[in-house]
Amino acid sequence: MSEPKIARKEPYVEEVEPKKYAWCACGLSGNEPYCDGSHKVTDIKPMIVEIEENKKVAWCGCKQSGNKPFCDGTHHNL
Repeated sequence: MSEPKIARKEPYVEEVEPKKYAWCACGLSGNEPYCDGSHKVTDIKPMIVEIEENKKVAWCGCKQSGNKPFCDGTHHNL
């Protein structure tokens, strides 16, 4: 599997706190939008993102964004 599975055609919008997050890039996680290790059967690795302040983010759910791991609206064209 070299292409990610579309987990959903909308972002995961959440309030996050400062820390490191492992964003699921393969679309197979049972804990979307975060990695749960399901990528191990693929050649796709999660993206580690460090958030430095409390804020609202829109994690990409379709895995096709040009601004990974954040949503850029690409899901509207799927």
